[in-house]
Amino acid sequence: MISEPTAIVEPSNAGEKIAVLPNTAAVFLVWAGDRSAYLAKTSMLRRRLSRILRPSEGSRSLNVRNVFTRIEYWLTGSAFESTLLHYELAKRHFPDTYLKLTRLRMPAYVRLILANDFPRTQVTTRMSGGASLYYGPFRTRATAEQFETQLLDLFQIRRCQENLDPRPDHPGCIYGEMNMCLRPCQQVVTIDEYRSEANRVAHFLETNGAAALSAVEAARDRLSEEMNFEEAARQHKRIERIEAVLALRDDLARDVERLFVIVVVQSAVPDAVSLWFCCRGTWQAPVEFPLASDISLDRRLRDLIAQLAPEQVRLADREEHLALLARWTYSSWRDGELLVFGSLEHTPYRKLVRAISRVHAGAGR
Repeated sequence: MISEPTAIVEPSNAGEKIAVLPNTAAVFLVWAGDRSAYLAKTSMLRRRLSRILRPSEGSRSLNVRNVFTRIEYWLTGSAFESTLLHYELAKRHFPDTYLKLTRLRMPAYVRLILANDFPRTQVTTRMSGGASLYYGPFRTRATAEQFETQLLDLFQIRRCQENLDPRPDHPGCIYGEMNMCLRPCQQVVTIDEYRSEANRVAHFLETNGAAALSAVEAARDRLSEEMNFEEAARQHKRIERIEAVLALRDDLARDVERLFVIVVVQSAVPDAVSLWFCCRGTWQAPVEFPLASDISLDRRLRDLIAQLAPEQVRLADREEHLALLARWTYSSWRDGELLVFGSLEHTPYRKLVRAISRVHAGAGR
């Protein structure tokens, strides 16, 4: 995703070049010989470079005037673009310390571990191989834990974290006594019976609860028509519990395999916006989308997305891409527009056209 730098500043012409630089958002890299010495992002490029290149005069602030051999910089159109470019450059030039340099923290997920004979959930900030469903990313670990707790109240899978050794004389736990667990530890159910309940949990997460909610609503309406008001009231209570769980979801929370995102932000290119696609947790190369055209926005967007062939990265990189998405989405400095949906086939084109119009209108102010 890293393009060639917008320009290079060298010691011989630093003063005159910096004086005419735009005072806009950018990422810059300071070189000392063949070694990349300093990487940073800024919202005011000219002022920042002037500050680090001014005569020191005993100041303790960073000063590279006497050591730099060149400065490369990339103009950006948004804080979002600066964040992703800063991460990419840090990873390339500081491979051992880039996570510390970018202060990138992994977000929390609710993980359904399907590889276990008796699947269970856990809250984690790491992804691993094997059969698992990851639901998130959440704003905080506390939010993920609260979602997990109330999710498990809807089903009867186990809450214990141990590797089970089922036997009839197993002591069990309080959840089994309260009929909130199928008690596989005591061999009350078979592996297949327990797996069926775990699959219900997986289906709930994959559909964001929509399938479960519609099924319970249909059952309530049918019972009401049959004048079975007592059972209909029970189903209505379950609807309220499902809705309470779904209300705990953060903006991005969904099955990661069904997490597709388009971020629309201002572009450094005049009369254009930048479209950033994140498909199943992997950032794709950005698209500079010009607005001046005789063809409608909707038609051009449909053609663009039809030609999109999403790339996937290794698991560790995917974790970091999702962390970057979560950082921007849940930040106080979020700019641009965010669209979240379940697949490229279900891209919300009408919302996307409106988002592009709003971002472009904001750029013209």
